[in-house]
Amino acid sequence: MGKLLHRHGWSVQVPARRALERDEEAIAAWKEQVWPVVKASERTWAPTCASKTKPGRG
Repeated sequence: MGKLLHRHGWSVQVPARRALERDEEAIAAWKEQVWPVVKASERTWAPTCASKTKPGRG
């Protein structure tokens, strides 16, 4: 991504410091409770058919 930005004259920007409003406890709880559910729902791409009369493969 950095190469693409540089090619167009842009640069990668990173915050100099963390936000004061950052809630570490809420972030830790989200990582423990929500992230495993989101990560588990990842599916790999499989070819399908858009036809309503022909069932998809896979």
